[in-house]
Amino acid sequence: MTLSRDARHLALPQVGAEGQRRISEGKVLLIGVGGIGCAAAAYLASSGVGELTVCDFDTVDETNLGRQVLYAKGHIGELKADVAATRLRKINPGIKVTAISERLTGTALAEAVSAADVVLDGSDNFPTRFQVNEACVRMSRRLVSGSAIRFEGQLAVFGPDFSASPCFECLYVAADESLGSCAGNGVLAPVPGVIGTMMAVEALKYLAGIGSPAPLLRLFDATASELRRLGISKRGDCPVCEHA
Repeated sequence: MTLSRDARHLALPQVGAEGQRRISEGKVLLIGVGGIGCAAAAYLASSGVGELTVCDFDTVDETNLGRQVLYAKGHIGELKADVAATRLRKINPGIKVTAISERLTGTALAEAVSAADVVLDGSDNFPTRFQVNEACVRMSRRLVSGSAIRFEGQLAVFGPDFSASPCFECLYVAADESLGSCAGNGVLAPVPGVIGTMMAVEALKYLAGIGSPAPLLRLFDATASELRRLGISKRGDCPVCEHA
C-alpha cells in the first residue's frame, strides 16, 4: 500500500482528514524569506498548505548561505522570493506558490494580508514589522511574528480578534527600533531555523483549528537550550489596536 505525503498528519487525532483538508485550503502570507522564512516556508510547503505567498525584495548574497537553507551558491544575485518559490514548488508540486519580489506597503500590503488566512512575519526590521502588524489588526488576521539574533530567538502569536487581545505594538513601540540586527550582531545559523519551524507549527495549528494560544512571548535561548514564556498584555494606549 502506498501512503500519501500527508499520512503522518492524518494519523494525528488533532489533525486527521478534516484538519489536513483545512491546511490544504489555507492561505499563508510569509513576509521575509531569510533564515526564519526559509525554514517556515519549507515546512509549510511540505505540509501541504494550499496557497503560500512569499514576499522579499532582497537578493541572495554569500553571507545568507550559512542559515538560509533554500539558497545555494549558484543563486547569489538572484531575487530571494523567486528562488524560494521555485524551490518550494519542487518540495511540493501540489501547492500554489506565489513570489512577490518587491517591498509591500500601504494598499498593496493590506490587500496581501487580506487575501491570507494567516500572516508570518520573519522580516528583519521594525518598520516592516509595525506595518505588517497594523495591516493584520485592520484586516483581523492571525499574525505569527518571529525574530532571531546572536543565540536568541523570539516568537509571538497575535489575533485575529484584537478587540481584547494585544498586538505586536503592545509589545514593542516605535522607540524599540534600535534593537539591532543579525548583520551587525551575528546569529548562530540554526537559531533562525528553530524560530521559523516554530512559526510554521503555529500557522499549521491555526489552519487546522487546533487550540487557541494565549498571548505569550516565547523566548528561545540556544546557549542553555531553554524556552521561556512571558505573558503579553493589551496596552490601553496602543495606537494600533486600542479601538480594534
